[in-house]
Amino acid sequence: MSLESLPEHIRRPHLRPIQPKPVMRDGKPFVALGDPTMLVRQTLVVPAQTLPALQQFRGERSIAEIAIQLSGNLEQFIDLAKKLDHAGLLWGPTFERLEGDLRDRLRAQGAFPATTSRSMGDTAQACRRAMDQYFEQTEDPDLPGPATGIVAPHLDYQRGWPNYAAAYHGLRGLDTPDRVVILGTNHMGIGDGVVMTEYGFESPLGRCPPDTPVTEKLLDRFGESLIIDQLDHLAEHSIQIHLPWIQYFFGNVPLVAALIPDPLTPMIEDHQDRITGPQLIEAVREVLDEVGGETVYVASSDLSHVGLQFGEPRPVDEQRRIDVERHDRDMLANFLTNDPEAFLAGFHWNKNPTRWCSIGNMAAILELVQPDSVELIDYRQAFDEKGLALVSSAAIALLKE
Repeated sequence: MSLESLPEHIRRPHLRPIQPKPVMRDGKPFVALGDPTMLVRQTLVVPAQTLPALQQFRGERSIAEIAIQLSGNLEQFIDLAKKLDHAGLLWGPTFERLEGDLRDRLRAQGAFPATTSRSMGDTAQACRRAMDQYFEQTEDPDLPGPATGIVAPHLDYQRGWPNYAAAYHGLRGLDTPDRVVILGTNHMGIGDGVVMTEYGFESPLGRCPPDTPVTEKLLDRFGESLIIDQLDHLAEHSIQIHLPWIQYFFGNVPLVAALIPDPLTPMIEDHQDRITGPQLIEAVREVLDEVGGETVYVASSDLSHVGLQFGEPRPVDEQRRIDVERHDRDMLANFLTNDPEAFLAGFHWNKNPTRWCSIGNMAAILELVQPDSVELIDYRQAFDEKGLALVSSAAIALLKE
C-alpha cells in the first residue's frame, strides 16, 4: 500500500489521550489502551513493545518517519495506526463520527447515563440502605444551622464515605431547594475551560434534570462555548458520584452542573473562546439573582494526590503522610479564612506540590456562596498499605446567617 493512498490521519497519526494499563496474556506483557472519555467502550490491547511507537503518534511526524526512527516495519506501524483509528483513539474522521453518534444518543436521552453512582448500589433501595449505614456511623457536626454549601470528596465511596457523610450531614434540615449547583473537576476530558451541560444525570435513584431556565440564560450569555465539550461529563466521575447523596435529601432536584478548570493551568492558546472560572462565577451569580429561588451548592473536591501512582519516586511512608497533612491543613486554613484570593495565593506561591485537583471549584464555591463562615468538619487521608498512593479529602460546610 502506498503512503499516498492513506488518509491523512493515518499517514500522520495523532493519538488521543489514553489511559494505558499493563496486562498479561499467556505470560506476555501487553497494554490495554482505555479511552478516558468513554467515547468507545471497547478497549484495545496492544503488545507492550508498541509503547515507543505510541509515544511518537503526536501528529508531528509521518508514520514513515516514525518507522525509520524506530527501525520498525512500516506495514506494522500502518496496521497499528489503523487499529487505533478503528477504536476511535486517533484524532480524525473516525473519532468525529463516533463523537457525533454519541452526541445524537445523548440528545435523544436527555441525560447522561448512571456510571460511578452505581457503585453505591444498583437500585434506589440499595443506595439508600448504604447511605443510611454511613450516616449512622457519622457524628453530627453540630453546626449552628444547615449549610448553604458543602465541600465533599469525589473519591470512591469505599475510601471516601466518612467525608461524604460528614459533609452531607450539614445539609440535614434544609427544605428541598429549587436547584443544586454542583461544581466538579475535569480530570481527563477535552475541555480546558468551564464545561457545563444542557442535559440531566441519571443515577439508581432516578434522573436529576438540568435547571433549564438557568442553563439557557448562561448559554444566551456565553454561547456554545459553554457546552461544546459537554461529552466530558459522560466519563467524568466528580459530578456523578454525588448524585445519590443529593437525591437522598432532595429527590430529583434540578442541577446546574459545571466542571471548573484549574486556575493554575493556562488555557490552550487556540482555545481563547473557552469560559474561565471567574467568568462563570460572575454570570451564575447574576443569573441566580434574576431567576430567584433557593440554591444549594456542592464542590466536589479531593485534595492531595501523592505516591508512586502519581509519579513520585518513593512510596508513601509515615513521614510523608505527616508532611502531606501539614501542607493540607495550611492550605485549608487559607480556605477557612473565607477569602478566595488568599486561598489561591497559597497555591500560586507553592506551585501545588501535592497535586490538589480541585482548587478551581473550591475557590468558585467561596465566590458563589459568599458565606458568613466556613467550618472544617473532617479531614481524612485514604492510602494503601504498600504506599502506592495517598489521596486526602475534607468535609467542609459553608454557612449563611
